[in-house]
Amino acid sequence: MVRMTVQRVGIDPSRQALVILADEEERRLLPILIGLFEAQSIAMAISGEQIGRPLTHDLLLSVIKQLGWRLDRVEVTKLAERTFYAELHVCRNDEGLQIDTRPSDAIALALRADAPIYVAEDVLTRAEVIDDAEEQEEQDVEKFRDLLSRIDLDEDTPE
Repeated sequence: MVRMTVQRVGIDPSRQALVILADEEERRLLPILIGLFEAQSIAMAISGEQIGRPLTHDLLLSVIKQLGWRLDRVEVTKLAERTFYAELHVCRNDEGLQIDTRPSDAIALALRADAPIYVAEDVLTRAEVIDDAEEQEEQDVEKFRDLLSRIDLDEDTPE
């Protein structure tokens, strides 16, 4: 499992809501299409916006807490036929439960509970987008160093 964070949530050019998860280096990105309600709920959790009454994700987290459980982590576990699957991992004392959920709901809950988000390595391998900007920058620096190494600074230069 790879620990991920929410890098961005929004609407893509084709008017589809999506959340983008990123690894710690922000090189491996995982875009997941989600519903508009879930996108709004995730955005509200990121901004800390409160509307006075609990939304569905707030309600579920409240129920988990009132029953004496804690959201330990969420995991995006599987990708099948372009559908992502996730689990909530809740715990109480020495007990633990895994609850099947949609990734968007899991992410909205994780943000509210300050719980970590993990993605299975095989899911990342199949669906990730690599941000190669850093890699390109490293290649540019290497080209510059190579160019500098070709300049002979010991030659007599006219003054």
